[in-house]
Amino acid sequence: MTELAGQRILVVGGTAGIGLACAEAMRAAGAEIAVAGRNPERAHAAARSLDAQAVTGDAADPVQAVRMVSDATHMLGGLDVLLSGAGGDPMPRLLSDIPPEEVLTDINGCLGPVILPARAAYDVMGAQGHGCILVIASDAGKIATPGESAIGAAMAGIAMFARGMATEGKRQGIRVNCITPSIVRGTPLYDRLMADPFAGKLFAKAEAMAHLGVAEPGDIAALATFLAGPGAARLTGQTVSVTGGISAL
Repeated sequence: MTELAGQRILVVGGTAGIGLACAEAMRAAGAEIAVAGRNPERAHAAARSLDAQAVTGDAADPVQAVRMVSDATHMLGGLDVLLSGAGGDPMPRLLSDIPPEEVLTDINGCLGPVILPARAAYDVMGAQGHGCILVIASDAGKIATPGESAIGAAMAGIAMFARGMATEGKRQGIRVNCITPSIVRGTPLYDRLMADPFAGKLFAKAEAMAHLGVAEPGDIAALATFLAGPGAARLTGQTVSVTGGISAL
């Protein structure tokens, strides 16, 4: 495939799981890739496997988020696409079990690492007059689920941030879309969730509703590759679920 030939793409959170699968698919489609993560060893290992560039930093820190985008832009000679999917992954728990002092920690840990790189990329893409920003949230931002009150608030925030940015960014040729999986097999988070007594029961019920099959990283990667490419040139401000039938929103 060459649908992304010539595209320069930064994948924040591209060292494992969904992010790495997206980086692999986009690289296979002809893009030049930079992967970003907090762990230098993992970032450089992922970059070597992809014949890509590596940048490191904490996407939850505004200064580091800007630096990562700037470094990737310099390495790639520009930035056409950002995939921002480095959100934190707190375990689901009932709101009554979350101490008040931890509520914002859970929310900000999911929200900040996704929207800050997107905000940083906005300046680069706005200056050049084009770009595509993809953010990854989850269906917890669409469906109120016991145990995901804080997580859902963050995911809904990511989706609305993307819609607002899409509305503003279209004047500068910038498209912004949000991808919202539910449970995704074959990821480190999946293993953690299913091993947890509360989350395991919650998502076992969700899996039973996925009559088209439980999503895997490649499913999200295929959608991300399409959204980054010319076939989605008129598509912006959308929040697209990939759940195998768990939800229909």
